[in-house]
Amino acid sequence: MKSKLLHEAEGQRTFALVFETGEDVVPALRDFAARHGLHASHLTAIGAFSEAVLGYFDWQTKAYMRIPVGEQVEVLSLAGNIVPKDGKPELHAHVVVGKRDGTAHGGHLLEAHVRPTLEVIVVESPAHLRRTPDERSGLALIDLGVPDERHRREEAPPQR
Repeated sequence: MKSKLLHEAEGQRTFALVFETGEDVVPALRDFAARHGLHASHLTAIGAFSEAVLGYFDWQTKAYMRIPVGEQVEVLSLAGNIVPKDGKPELHAHVVVGKRDGTAHGGHLLEAHVRPTLEVIVVESPAHLRRTPDERSGLALIDLGVPDERHRREEAPPQR
């Protein structure tokens, strides 16, 4: 993977990453985040995979059902975030892939190998996020560090 810092100002950084054929996307993104100290990033990408494993979160079992995609696919949309979990970068990304016949499949990005390229834009925000365990779902969810918003909504400033 090649990468380049495109912009840096006031705590925000924007990187371009270009993956090449055969690269394993998920661990490479985690490694990049660790090397660059990313703590509150979002990403988008397009490109193609030679194969992938998508995931569907099953609420009953509290686990991801694995959905193998064992053929060349176009990455129609990939969006996600990188936030630390237990001190290490955690990738949470969703992807929609298109098959040769025009059908699309989507889910959590669990595994993927690039062919021929994947172009990723990563934006690190100056405010840092963290994940904490959620008892209901069993997932580590982003914690904004504010009181439970279901019971308190910010009021809009009065109009003048």
